[in-house]
Amino acid sequence: MSLIVPIDTAPEFAPREDVAAPDRLIEGAPAFRTWAQDEAWAEAAQWGQIRTGVWEATPGTTKSMKGETFEFCHILSGRVEISEDGGNTFSFGAGDSFVMKPGFVGEWKTLETLRKIYVTATPVTE
Repeated sequence: MSLIVPIDTAPEFAPREDVAAPDRLIEGAPAFRTWAQDEAWAEAAQWGQIRTGVWEATPGTTKSMKGETFEFCHILSGRVEISEDGGNTFSFGAGDSFVMKPGFVGEWKTLETLRKIYVTATPVTE
């Protein structure tokens, strides 16, 4: 088993399709597509599951809540505005990368259909 996993930014397999959960929808009717491409259980005691893949969202605004999850994002195309509750608003577009740390709560406003590479780490829950 290889320890290097290339992320295909234009996968040929069907994505998982979803829409915003009603309790998180703020505006619009964003639709999401996720091409999960790798999943591994971390050896470190703190992190239980690491996931990577490509995710896409159409325009709309949703509530984003990371809980205990850490997420790294690299924007491939499109534009998004992310506002942290009680904090700053950030704009990201193609080529930008960012991290949303555990505990993040705010609004995710997709301005143009967005595609990103994501890596999430979620701690073990017992």
